[in-house]
Parts: sequence; C-alpha cells; structure tokens
Amino acid sequence: MAGSGPLHTGSSSAGALPIGVLALQGDFREHLAVLGGLGADARSVRTPEQLASVRGLVIPGGESTVMDKLTRAFDLAEPLRDAITAGLPVYGTCAGLIMIADRIIDGGRDQQTLGGFDVTVRRNAFGSQTDSFETDLDVPELGDVPVHAAFIRAPVIEQAGPDVTTLASLDDGRVVAARQGNLLGTSFHPEMTGEHRFHELFLRMVAAA
Repeated sequence: MAGSGPLHTGSSSAGALPIGVLALQGDFREHLAVLGGLGADARSVRTPEQLASVRGLVIPGGESTVMDKLTRAFDLAEPLRDAITAGLPVYGTCAGLIMIADRIIDGGRDQQTLGGFDVTVRRNAFGSQTDSFETDLDVPELGDVPVHAAFIRAPVIEQAGPDVTTLASLDDGRVVAARQGNLLGTSFHPEMTGEHRFHELFLRMVAAA
C-alpha cells in the first residue's frame, strides 16, 4: 500500500526534510523516487560533504560486500560511522541492514560494517537470487493492513540487543524488521512493492530527531 500523499515533516529551503540515499551501488534510485514522492528533499550521497548536508540517510539494497568496499574507497566509511554514532537517523534495507549491523554471520572475506545497530545479521539467509520470494507481514507499528514484502538474497536478524524493538517477523519467528533509537532496518525491499509506510515511519523518525 502506497502512502496517501506527500508527507512534509520538516523544514529546509524547499520546505522539506533533506534526506540522503547512499548512492554508491544498489537500488538507490528507487529510494530517491519514494522519498521524493513523500515530499522529502531526496538527495544522492556519495561524498562526506553530501552526507553532512542531510538530516537522515537511507542505505539501499544491493551487494553488501561491494558497498563496504566502495564506502572505504570513497572515504565515506568513517564519516558514516561518526554520523551514526552522533545520532543521524539511518534506514537500511537488505544490504543496508547488513551495513548498519554490529555483527555479521556468513559475511564476505574481510567484510566490515558501519555498525551502531545492536543486531547479529545472517547474510543471504534464504539462499541465492532464485530463492527470492514475496510475502505479507504483520507490522503493528504501521497499522492493521499487512506489509507486502519482497525478499531478494535477503538477510535476517538472528540476535538483537535489549534496546532493539522487533517490528516484524516471519511465521518461523525470524526477525526481518527492527528499530533501535534512530536506526531502522528491514531485510526486505519496500521500495520495490509500492509499500511506502516504512519510508513514512523513517521520515517521522528524522523529524523527531
């Protein structure tokens, strides 16, 4: 279910929250389109200077090992870690969830994360691209209507710290959406199914921060 209309939740020169999308790799264009449609001032982030100009950041799905290498190559890894530590609201989807997790199971060789999210994530928990699937999830935080979720080489949250709130789980109990303070993570891709409520939740988090 898409959002009902633009969500203006803050102020900038354009009257909308400046929200960045890490645009080094993955489906960042889809996130930019969703955020722009919700009334945010959506901006690509590829440099520390661009990161410093936004009040929230989405880290998209893609390939987490490549994303890790690119953030280091573009001298973004440390600024990203510093921003998360300082309280910048960040929403990670799929590979983005892996990027903000404190711990990875089955990570790539020498793979690093940005950290901050007190979770243990299993990478590629469902197998290869051919094992991708879609399902409906109950997410009480977002209302009574189920969330239609697309899982594409998706991770799952295997363990979570005491300050992490579970937002959605599969029928087998595996956690696929959670929040901790200013950090939000989903294993799936809401931007691919016309489901905008997680982005709306994130914009509210940014406005509150």
